[in-house]
Amino acid sequence: MTQSKRETERKYEPATRGVGGLPDLTGTGPVASVTEAASEKLDAVYHDTADLRLAGASVTLRRRTGGADAGWHLKLPLTGDTREEVRAPLSDEVPEALRALVLSRTRGARLRPVVRIRSRRVVRHLRDARGAVLAELSLDDVRADSLLTGGGRAEWSELEVELADGDGPDGQAAGTELLDRVEKKLRKKGVVRSDSPSKLSRALRDTGSGAAREVPGASEVVHASPGSYVLGYLREQVEALVALDPAVRRDLPDAVHRMRVTCRRLRSCLRSYRSVLDRRTTDPLRAELKWLAGELGVARDQEVLRERIGGALDELPEDLVLGPVAARLRVWDVSRGGDALTRTREALDTPRYLRLLDALDALLREPPLRARASGKPARTMAAAVLKEYGRLAGRMEHAFEQEAGPARATALHEARKAAKKVRYAAEVARPALGKPVGRLGKRAKKVQKVLGDHQDAVVAQEALRALAVKAHGAGESAFTWGLLHGRERAAAEARQRELPEVWRAASDPSLRAPLEH
Repeated sequence: MTQSKRETERKYEPATRGVGGLPDLTGTGPVASVTEAASEKLDAVYHDTADLRLAGASVTLRRRTGGADAGWHLKLPLTGDTREEVRAPLSDEVPEALRALVLSRTRGARLRPVVRIRSRRVVRHLRDARGAVLAELSLDDVRADSLLTGGGRAEWSELEVELADGDGPDGQAAGTELLDRVEKKLRKKGVVRSDSPSKLSRALRDTGSGAAREVPGASEVVHASPGSYVLGYLREQVEALVALDPAVRRDLPDAVHRMRVTCRRLRSCLRSYRSVLDRRTTDPLRAELKWLAGELGVARDQEVLRERIGGALDELPEDLVLGPVAARLRVWDVSRGGDALTRTREALDTPRYLRLLDALDALLREPPLRARASGKPARTMAAAVLKEYGRLAGRMEHAFEQEAGPARATALHEARKAAKKVRYAAEVARPALGKPVGRLGKRAKKVQKVLGDHQDAVVAQEALRALAVKAHGAGESAFTWGLLHGRERAAAEARQRELPEVWRAASDPSLRAPLEH
């Protein structure tokens, strides 16, 4: 069993040892008083792979004794000064739950102790006028011993300022303001920010334990070329894919959706920019990304349906809800949603998934660049975007030619996928081509949204019909399900009426003109 919290902290190098060299922080922003807390002795053993893959990704995994939070701590990077800490109870071995959360980084490599860090900690609480703790100031005397062959020992003092409960008194902005005010006061006393993001990173450096494994980066790529823009985009998406893995495993809100979209962005980039990267290498990757997106899609599709149908049901007046509608919806969701999440987690535990991550790393490390990768970006990247636009135009024309019904719904769904490809191709090209391609991408996104709303309504109708049949078979009233079905049908028809105007705006020749010259 694990628990998690967000922590926002900054680390500093104290000018002198001991609390005597620190300024009085009373009156700093909302700080009304500073109180002393119990001193602590902390003993932590950090675990990583032999080539320090976790440290290379700014992730730490430790087993700590002493203090109020003894146990296993996994810290995952978020943004800025904030990280997420996942905790598990104290045990001799790395808990399986935490081992799974780092799998996208370790790729199954064995975890082993790499550094032992012991600290003597003096704690001060920064409190507001009501006595509530705003932040914790900790002064640590640290001794680090390498547990790797050839490593040594290092000692230093370190100051940490951490917001209470990972936030400030009135939210994130106020918390950041408090940290800024405290830092300004500390600087006046000669206290400067640490150049190490964590105790582990400093310990590895100062004990000579070795260098952390670097994130793969492409070599011999011409700056400001099609190759550099495409590889830069791919690197961002691969990093996002790896970082989202722990959130998906923990079923955090929107995590599956974001990971699925990341797969789509990667696939789309590899498809649209075949003139830059050799498809003999990228086509097998696209196939594997399609597989992963499909495994994620089961859980995501169920999530969308649950939110859509549940939200529509909540909006109905009570006199229109006949029978155990809410109960049946919950049973339906649990039966489908649990299986979907299990399938997703199983996919993330397969060797196939880990091979895909390794293959993406290899692509970035040794990209199969074609001749156009080192040319001028304007012509190559504009051509890629316009080619995807041409496919979208053809799909839209075909959809408008279909009679209302299943054939048109299928054609509109295909057009939606084409609109996404235009949008993603434009995202890749935006740093090179600027606002003109950005405007085209925004118009494609609007088309995608209308078509996406239409598709969601179509899928919801199918689900509601199945729910109505189940209810009728159980002797329950199917009235409410029929009512919701009618609303979804009306919503789909409304999106179809809206689509021609949205498409006219997206197909305006003036949008493409700057890219065609």
